[in-house]
Amino acid sequence: MRKSSNWRQLIAGACALAALGAGAEAAATPEGGGFARWLKAFRVEALAEGVSPQTFDTAFAGVEVVDRVTEANDSQPEFSRPFWAYLDGAAGPARVERGLTRQSEQTALLRSIAQSYGVDASVIAAIWGLESNYGAILGDYDVIAALATLAYDSRRTDYGRAQLLGALQILDRGYANKAQLKGSWAGAMGQTQFIPTTYLSYAVDHDGDGRRDVWSNYGDVFASTANYLSKSGWTLGRPWGFEVTLPDGFAYAEADLSEKRSTAYWARSGVRRPDGETLTRDASLLNSQSSIIVPTGAGGPAFIVFDNFRAILRYNNSTAYALGVGMLADALSGDPFELVRDWPRGETPLSRTERVALQEALARRGFNPGDADGILGARTRAAIRAFQKTQGMPQDGYATHEILRRLTAS
Repeated sequence: MRKSSNWRQLIAGACALAALGAGAEAAATPEGGGFARWLKAFRVEALAEGVSPQTFDTAFAGVEVVDRVTEANDSQPEFSRPFWAYLDGAAGPARVERGLTRQSEQTALLRSIAQSYGVDASVIAAIWGLESNYGAILGDYDVIAALATLAYDSRRTDYGRAQLLGALQILDRGYANKAQLKGSWAGAMGQTQFIPTTYLSYAVDHDGDGRRDVWSNYGDVFASTANYLSKSGWTLGRPWGFEVTLPDGFAYAEADLSEKRSTAYWARSGVRRPDGETLTRDASLLNSQSSIIVPTGAGGPAFIVFDNFRAILRYNNSTAYALGVGMLADALSGDPFELVRDWPRGETPLSRTERVALQEALARRGFNPGDADGILGARTRAAIRAFQKTQGMPQDGYATHEILRRLTAS
């Protein structure tokens, strides 16, 4: 979010002074004096950013704090959903079957947009499938109310304010009307779930009707998604990745998205395709920069991933999501993805309490995992790898009950 300087805020406040009271007070909850005061201040900021008074007051008419949004934002589930459970649904038979039907209904449009933007039609369809089940589930939250709730009082106030300003700019520029601004509790909108700032940067008016309708206009939906992927680095006709087998003694410390090597390097390291063939089978990939990932550690499947995988991560920075999109896209393109090595389904993921305990134990041992917040980010994975090295374990950075047991053993 751009921050206005003090003088801009003072000028905007003086210009808007006469209009401040009515619009802001009407938007407050009867008990929400704090929200009313916050809204007055935010109105000054929005007007300073170029939002018209009429747009602001119309958008906030009747808006109140939404308790459901606060609850969703503050909830931290104790137990994590297993990685494989997510993927079983993301690229499972039901989603593939529905996707093949929905994709066939839009074949000509998808192909045209895919060629125009240099993005494979199957990956556009896969994102459509994962984000809204091909348009079936768009979210029913009032986006203005949801984002105002986050901006007013939450642990994501900066996000809420930036997205709320974006939503107001969407209305101010006439790209959509308030009735259309329905979405998730976090403000993601439309059939491929754009947050407002992403919408402003990447949404496309494909049919030239003056609107960027990512809710009901398939041309706008697909072109906007393709534009985002294209600007994120997607290359038409190139793979996102595929499963590989790793040799005995593989250096698992290198199995991370931060470790980019040429595919030729991995081939020399003994990484092979699941059928045993060498990676050099496709000469066009040899100089491509790629990474090896083991999402569930050394006990699960391994993948080689390319820049197209990173383009999907720009859409949603989750390894599970990017794998889900890639696997679903393969299935929708007629090349179903079947793992040779299954996930470690017998394992139970660590609960949030256990993840916090693991981070605390790593810190006590001097491995510096960062904050004990239960989020296993890059610093925690690096700390796990450092501990695994001391234990003679594969340095895959994957948190397990065995690692927690070893860390907490007296």
